[in-house]
Amino acid sequence: MAALPEAQLPEIVELSQLSGSDLDPLLADEIEVWRERFAWDFRPSADLLRRFTQLHSLLGYALRVGRQVVGYSYFVVEGRKGLIGDFYVRNSYGGEPFETALLTAVVGSIMGKSGVKRIESQLMLLRHESIQLPFSHFLRRHNRLFMEAEVVVARRLPELAVNFQISFLPWTERNQEEIAHLVAAAYKGHIDSDINDQYRTVPGARHFLTNIIKYPGCGNFSPGASVVAIDSKTGRVYGVCLVSLISSIAGHITQLCILPAIRGEHLGYELLRRSLVRLADLGCTTVSLTVTCTNVSAIRLYESVGFRPHAAFPALVWEGF
Repeated sequence: MAALPEAQLPEIVELSQLSGSDLDPLLADEIEVWRERFAWDFRPSADLLRRFTQLHSLLGYALRVGRQVVGYSYFVVEGRKGLIGDFYVRNSYGGEPFETALLTAVVGSIMGKSGVKRIESQLMLLRHESIQLPFSHFLRRHNRLFMEAEVVVARRLPELAVNFQISFLPWTERNQEEIAHLVAAAYKGHIDSDINDQYRTVPGARHFLTNIIKYPGCGNFSPGASVVAIDSKTGRVYGVCLVSLISSIAGHITQLCILPAIRGEHLGYELLRRSLVRLADLGCTTVSLTVTCTNVSAIRLYESVGFRPHAAFPALVWEGF
């Protein structure tokens, strides 16, 4: 990137200093990036950000050149944890030093919050793979994949027999508590529980499910495309595939997990296949998901139903500061 004149170098300002309209051009730009890169309708999330900015209640920082905002990142604090909710720098100002400066400001601010001991982030719009990550002595990095598939492929996938008497049912709210227990059991000792510590406990899993179902960060939750595997005799939940709609024609798998004791019995495949068929019935043409690169068995499963890598991004955890 060509060097900017000194007068044009971005300054870092707190988001609370901005008005709702200050972010509008940048959010419009980000909406297009999400649509082009991930087939993701970012408009509901952008509307929430505008609302919080108007209330001057959004924590985080912006990169500003004169009166123009060219990048921003916001975060939330939940007890002992800070969570970076978004990170975006406009392409023309997406040089590595600017991304580094913005991320350093955000992480440093979270570290200064009383009681915070951990920071999580998944930076899907980070432009520079080689960015100098701040506070690296407290940092663990996990590389992740954004994978996509054509939904039409689902109708050609064979149904595989599951060696249990399983009923495959649409998601209902009455299953939510047992699914929280399932999530905590499925991710015990799993690498993804380092990326998201909500997976480690039942209360954390409850909070995770509420976020998926109630809020638009991962799209609009689709009960009709989400499938729960239930033991026909006992009614016990054995597995679940949760799905959101990220646009009118694109779905996103937000969660696929199986009771550890019955893995390897085609249940994950069958849950996934059935959710893809339901997405096709809803008029979707594409579906996506994210997966940690070291989770080789999951990647093989996703590839078996037609998913292919589309982009890579880092999941970052700062702890021990």
